[in-house]
Amino acid sequence: MPSPKDSWLFAFFVLAGLSLLSPAILSADAPCPKVVLPPLPYAQDALEPHISSATIGFHHGKHHAAYVTKANELMVAPRFEGKKPLDVMMIAAQDPALAGLFNNLAQAVNHEFFWQCLKPNGGGEPTGPLAEAIVKSFGSWAKCREELETAALGQFGSGWVWLVADGATLKVVKTGNAETPVTQGLKPLLTIDVWEHAYYLDYQNRRAAFVKAVLDHLINWEFVAANFARPGPYAPLEPPSEPKPASEP
Repeated sequence: MPSPKDSWLFAFFVLAGLSLLSPAILSADAPCPKVVLPPLPYAQDALEPHISSATIGFHHGKHHAAYVTKANELMVAPRFEGKKPLDVMMIAAQDPALAGLFNNLAQAVNHEFFWQCLKPNGGGEPTGPLAEAIVKSFGSWAKCREELETAALGQFGSGWVWLVADGATLKVVKTGNAETPVTQGLKPLLTIDVWEHAYYLDYQNRRAAFVKAVLDHLINWEFVAANFARPGPYAPLEPPSEPKPASEP
């Protein structure tokens, strides 16, 4: 009959073995990709009165945070080791079995991009080379804006409306749910979130009023112009580098 000491040793090794199967333990050690919930680039109440502090608090602190948490859980897998989050998103977009991963990871990508598209005292019209490209592709900013508003209102259910670059041509596209133009080979320049959680506390079912407020008062044209000027695709969600330890004196 085993001694009490032997029983405790057995229990210890069983628990130790089970801990090795825990995704939380694995995610800490395995070189799997991770996404983070970045801080907002402005104060939570900075977009008022157009978007309330309450809406931003729920949208960023609850919805966006939940996508990040779930995406990180689902990326803990040997097949994703050594890959970047954007690479994983592209893989998941092609595999129906990874729909849950794609939805959460793409929503993390979309939201990180969306927050940067906004700023206090923004909106109005673009200027410089971006404005010239818009005129070349649409005829005028007024026409481009009309297409953005039409796409936003025409998106049935949840989704996003985007200004994208397709080579040298700018286009307005809309995507449903978590879909992103990145998976279509298009370069996002600007997006507006038209999921209800983006506006319902402030505008209820008046999506058109929300989109108008964003375009009139909140678009960060400097960020949009920087996306336009930068060569290659936009690549968000690169995890911040680990801080280097202070050197010994």
